[in-house]
Amino acid sequence: MNSDIKEIETKINSILQKNEDAIMGYEKAAENAKGIGLQSYFSNKVLERKNFLISLKAAAPALNLREDIDGSVTGALHRTWMDVKAAFSSDDDEAMLEEAIRGDKAAIEEYNEVLSEVHLPVAVATLLRQQITWIREDLEKIKSLEDVI
Repeated sequence: MNSDIKEIETKINSILQKNEDAIMGYEKAAENAKGIGLQSYFSNKVLERKNFLISLKAAAPALNLREDIDGSVTGALHRTWMDVKAAFSSDDDEAMLEEAIRGDKAAIEEYNEVLSEVHLPVAVATLLRQQITWIREDLEKIKSLEDVI
């Protein structure tokens, strides 16, 4: 197999895994959030990130990409931390928003890293840029929610 293709697959799989972690993190946040509005927000984020996965896989059908959604060890540790923080925090909803912000910032960094390190197919690179824009815009929404809570 061409080493360039293998590198592209590895990097895209990394992005897929980041989105898998986001899905599970948002599910955990929805479970832990007290406010119905925030629960709904996190549930919508789950659907959004699932759409990210579907779109990314569809943009690169010839590549050997992840099929299962199991997340990473780092993501599992982050979700455990969210549970601990929710258990001991006096303001669970604010804690969940802070963790969502932290996770989205990490996702943007990883997306940018992949875009700068690998020569991706045009459709995939375009899609990653669109998803970065979506995540950045959502960060602004999250920050405004944080001010309300």
